[in-house]
Amino acid sequence: MQKISLDALVREHLEHAVAASTGRSATTVHGGHETVLRQTPLALTAGTSLSEHESPGEATLLVLRGRVRLTGGDTSWEGRNGDLLTVPRARHGLEAVEDSAVLLTMTERG
Repeated sequence: MQKISLDALVREHLEHAVAASTGRSATTVHGGHETVLRQTPLALTAGTSLSEHESPGEATLLVLRGRVRLTGGDTSWEGRNGDLLTVPRARHGLEAVEDSAVLLTMTERG
């Protein structure tokens, strides 16, 4: 069993994101390429985005801090602290409206 403080990870990754030229920081805390389930805290500075990309499987975003906008085609969803967003199976992108951190939980297609 492993215990991880998401609050501590959020602080750490937001600090790294601010210092990074990309404006983002992430690391997988559970799972990986050899497993079905993967969980990754991801921090983005305000205005930073992940361009549209395909989803390899089912995924959700739990907004841990800040405010983000998830887009898919002509539709967008905004999430704030504590909101759980279901990632569309179609091409989608993510933008930080303000300095933000999310927990990405996803499965790989089998």
